[in-house]
Amino acid sequence: MAFFVCSTLPLAGATTLSLSQEMTCVTNVAIVTLVTPCEDRSTMTAKPELNDTDEYILAAIRKWVWSGFYTPDEVDYMIDDILEGEAHEDYLRSAVGTEFAKKREDEKTWPEQTDCDRLDSVFTVLEKRNILCLQNAGYEMSDGHQKAFEVLSDQPGHSYTGYCFYHGQDLERALDGGGLMIAFDHVEGDVADKVRMGLALKEELECAGFQIEWDGTADQRINVPKIEWKRRYRNGE
Repeated sequence: MAFFVCSTLPLAGATTLSLSQEMTCVTNVAIVTLVTPCEDRSTMTAKPELNDTDEYILAAIRKWVWSGFYTPDEVDYMIDDILEGEAHEDYLRSAVGTEFAKKREDEKTWPEQTDCDRLDSVFTVLEKRNILCLQNAGYEMSDGHQKAFEVLSDQPGHSYTGYCFYHGQDLERALDGGGLMIAFDHVEGDVADKVRMGLALKEELECAGFQIEWDGTADQRINVPKIEWKRRYRNGE
């Protein structure tokens, strides 16, 4: 934001100025630039010519931001894991604030209850049915099972009979409009017990209005083919 302060000084000793004298007057212009504390720093970084690495990192930033699971500081920290030498680091880090600002504006147009809110409600009900529910659990299937094992191990004497989860790759597909796959398993049971976990998950998803695809076996995860990923950040969730 810039303010211009101008003053016209007459020639020394002059009384009444003619037109020619007025034109010889000295005009002092002071320009004061104010930067408000809340100004988005991302607007201060000029966009460079982006390379493939930049595009890859920008795509990751967008997914992290729009997933609804991370804070700006967390996203900035996560960039370190994929940053490479040829990347334009300053521009990429400034893009984090820009993307969060876009999401905040878009959230104003979201319905009061989104599909992600309904999914949270499903998991809340399943927890009451003694089924552990994990969201964004690692990046692949093995990570999800390991995370469930760790949570259950940290709660000796728990009453959970089974668990379900979706992992990071599932989340990315959901963000791209490809639906959400949810895995499930029994804590200490056979195939029939695992199927019962799937049936409970199917029941609650359908009660919440979700369309599901599942062949009813223990070998196939439950797919929610139509889910619009609009998740507001919830601190610690």
